[in-house]
Amino acid sequence: RAALALLPLLPLLRPAGAVEPISVGLAIAGAAASALTGIISYPRLYCYFRECCLQRQDQRVAAVLQENLDKKLFGQHLVGKVVVKAVKGFLNNTNAKKPLALSLHGWTGTGKNFVSKIIAESIYKKGLQSKYVHQFVATLHFPHAHSINLYKDQLQSWIRGNVSICPRSLFIFDEMDKMHAGLIDSIKPFLDYYEFLDGVSYRQAIFIFLSNAGAEKITEVALDFWRNGRRREDIQLTEMQNALSVSVFNNKNSGFWHSTLIDRNLIDYFVPFLPLEYKHVKMCVRVEIESRGYVVDEDILTRIADEMTYFPREERIYSDKGCKTVDAKLDYYYD
Repeated sequence: RAALALLPLLPLLRPAGAVEPISVGLAIAGAAASALTGIISYPRLYCYFRECCLQRQDQRVAAVLQENLDKKLFGQHLVGKVVVKAVKGFLNNTNAKKPLALSLHGWTGTGKNFVSKIIAESIYKKGLQSKYVHQFVATLHFPHAHSINLYKDQLQSWIRGNVSICPRSLFIFDEMDKMHAGLIDSIKPFLDYYEFLDGVSYRQAIFIFLSNAGAEKITEVALDFWRNGRRREDIQLTEMQNALSVSVFNNKNSGFWHSTLIDRNLIDYFVPFLPLEYKHVKMCVRVEIESRGYVVDEDILTRIADEMTYFPREERIYSDKGCKTVDAKLDYYYD
């Protein structure tokens, strides 16, 4: 029955298979063959050839994560601090009481998907392509309101099956603001403080939720700082967290609307992504040009940043699409 319930998701999600032993296709006689088999069976060498659950050492994960965020993420001082601290602390905790749950909030183009990608790449070499990383997009995987009960069963089965294979599984839920209310609550038991559920422990898993919900509140705080002549870098997480969680909880257009995940304090961090300013857009353009191997043309760089639209209408401080359309605009200028 569980297998049949998963059928609608199978074309969209990578199936999670158990790790297969390496097949050594070498015709080596006697003792040599036995010796080689023993070497390949050694876990560290085995993981060199095949992807393993939690491929990098915990200390290395934090270093890679910090390095990538410092180099590639702009205008998000709160994100850099919170994400690195949260992930590093969780991976170093040998007795975690619950899975790590991060909820990333902000306007489109501010870096939510980008950061979830960096987290995945920091833990697994294959990043989002790893068989231990699982992405769900609300409008793709859960499109029909009348099928919500089916989706709940499928989601629970998928998470249970994959955590059974790899305790350090990573689950990313995109478009939470478009998810049907009540659906996400089906995974509440997996995020709670249980040591085991039906013989499976979820305490090493990581859950990341991405949403535009709460972006208005984040912009409101940022604008107040700007109008009062205060630096955005002085915005503290404490000034955002409570207001953000309440805003998301009471937003009827949010998948977290009156969610038990918030009500029971199962989300560890609400991470605010500030709207990006003109200078941050220029940074995005520069990095993208350099990543393509082109020499940076300052005239083109400025032209692309100027072509973006900004809000509020009077002040024109923040890019309404963040850095989302930078890639497409570069295609126009660099044929």
